Amino acid sequence: KMAADIFPRKKPANTNTTAVQQYHQQNLNNNNTIPAPNWQGLYPTIRERNAVMFNNDLMADVHFVVGPPGGTQRLPGHKYVLAVGSSVFHAMFYGELAEDKDEIRIPDVEPAAFLAMLKYIYCDEIDLAADTVLATLYAAKKYIVPHLARACVNFLETSLSAKNACVLLSQSCLFEEPDLTQRCWEVIDAQAELALKSEGFCDIDFQTLESILRRETLNAKEIVVFEAALSWAEVECQRQELTATIENKRKVLGKALYLIRIPTMALDDFANGAAQSGILTLNETNDIFLWYTAAKKPELQFVSKPRKGLVPQRCHRFQSCAYRSNQWRYRGRCDSIQFAVDKRVFIAGFGLYGSSCGSAEYSAKIELKRQGVILGQNLSKYFSDGSSNTFPVWFEYPVQIEPDTFYTASVILDGNELSYFGQEGMTEVQCGKVTVQFQCSSDSTNGTGVQGGQIPELIFYA
Repeated sequence: KMAADIFPRKKPANTNTTAVQQYHQQNLNNNNTIPAPNWQGLYPTIRERNAVMFNNDLMADVHFVVGPPGGTQRLPGHKYVLAVGSSVFHAMFYGELAEDKDEIRIPDVEPAAFLAMLKYIYCDEIDLAADTVLATLYAAKKYIVPHLARACVNFLETSLSAKNACVLLSQSCLFEEPDLTQRCWEVIDAQAELALKSEGFCDIDFQTLESILRRETLNAKEIVVFEAALSWAEVECQRQELTATIENKRKVLGKALYLIRIPTMALDDFANGAAQSGILTLNETNDIFLWYTAAKKPELQFVSKPRKGLVPQRCHRFQSCAYRSNQWRYRGRCDSIQFAVDKRVFIAGFGLYGSSCGSAEYSAKIELKRQGVILGQNLSKYFSDGSSNTFPVWFEYPVQIEPDTFYTASVILDGNELSYFGQEGMTEVQCGKVTVQFQCSSDSTNGTGVQGGQIPELIFYA
């Protein structure tokens, strides 16, 4: 994104476009070509003339050697421009303790990130990339360039997913960005199993590991939490140059091991997983087995209270339901509806109707798409008891839904030919703090629409 998009640059009349492009490329490459006479005449605004100086040795009165030893890059700068853009540079060059150095070494900032910051200061342009945005945020924080820092945080929030949420949680705490921290927790809580199984989970620091293991609202099976902690311990052994033995894994986990709520696992998960992992002592294993089976339970160092997890919300879009002697039939056809929300949510599944002719079992293929791209799907069975209640069918993992964009919810049902169906459908439903809008879908080939049909409920976390 560019700040210039808000204040569009006017195209100069009679401008030598080739020369302008040449100077722009020169700045990126820092080839220090001597500009043509009266190059200033090519640019009608001070911002454009200023931008020519970006990464340009012309009139440079300071140089930076940026990056760690072995990966440095020498970059030119202009003290006046830098001081106007950053209070840190102002103090460095014009403050009471200013040092008159021609070359300044900055080993803790990556060259690409420093260039991105200079580009913002010189050109009023924000140019961010996924692989350098964290380093750019560090540079913006270090040199107190708040608007660039805010743009970095916005970029991170937009690209946040279960794959990178744990790493970004660690970084957001380091950079003291509470809004980003909160967004990371929302993703980690709702998509906990995906986040814990991601490669990024193994890259977090010990303090972040402890905060995740303590989390009451993690929406995950405890065996998944246990396996993720062991994966982290194996990588941590490598970071500490230790052999990844059982003893060393336990050593690097330390007291964090007792934050895993092993006694709350399903007995099968414990017996076939944690009990045979080797990470527990024999006494711990025996005590936990007794915890499952004995009337008088032993005292444990492990937390024995189950996590609260997240409470799913249900958005019901019909005001009534009905059944008739010849409806609702399926025959392999697709029932679909489109919806949009005004706040980011995580769709966990759908509530579906069951048979209107007594108890019956259904096979349901559910699907969630955005602009034709499948985001989540699952094939499962559910049992209906003959009532007009809805019955939940879940995705394997909750699917993140962005605001103000329409998504397509679809289901193909196979089972009893006659079922209940919804009537008096609403185009807009307020569900807690989330507003959901509905519209008809072209994928629907079995009669479902806004006014009536199937998919009566969206089940989500917010």
